[in-house]
Amino acid sequence: MILVLLGPPGSGKGTQAERLTDKLGLTHLSTGDILREAVKNGSELGAKAESFMKAGEFVPDELIIDMITTKMEETSNDSGFMLDGFPRNLVQAQKLDEIFKESSLTIDQVIYLNVPRAELAKRLSGRFYCPTCNAGYNYPVHLPKNDGVCDNDGEKLLRRADDEENVVQKRLEVYAKQTSPLEGYYRGQGLLVEIAADSDPDEVTQQIINSVSKVKTN
Repeated sequence: MILVLLGPPGSGKGTQAERLTDKLGLTHLSTGDILREAVKNGSELGAKAESFMKAGEFVPDELIIDMITTKMEETSNDSGFMLDGFPRNLVQAQKLDEIFKESSLTIDQVIYLNVPRAELAKRLSGRFYCPTCNAGYNYPVHLPKNDGVCDNDGEKLLRRADDEENVVQKRLEVYAKQTSPLEGYYRGQGLLVEIAADSDPDEVTQQIINSVSKVKTN
């Protein structure tokens, strides 16, 4: 089974990917993790990617696709894979379809975690950390007992730079421009399943498992 997990920043992709790969026995393939691993290991693909990253440029679609497909070939898992953070745009999605067709592979389902933009902004700007013990807090799942201070040591909580409100809005705009079109692309193929992900994370996980179970029985 091959699943694709889509969703804007703050939709809970990381949380759900971790839960689902464990419950379904899938291998979690995260673009960010694969990219960091390739660079760290000094592979040929990693060296190419690092050259773009050091220059402050985006890693080209072709290189990202090569890294993902190489990782899939290297990883043996009869249960399948969950792609997280990939494809990120229509070019990557179309190229992935071509590669899968050549390899007689197919995407079984694309899970889209749908969260209203206002809620996404609350989640992203509602993430804080303690500069002393590095404990993390976030809205709405894990809030500190006392607003603005760490439960462990009483230190004033800080917000990471990419969680500042103006940056959050920019991140959501980039997603809408680059990645949102994938929703229509996969809906047109009959693969997209939309999950209301603004509810309790346990409920979201169960909704996804129920949806995936239907694929398994067909």
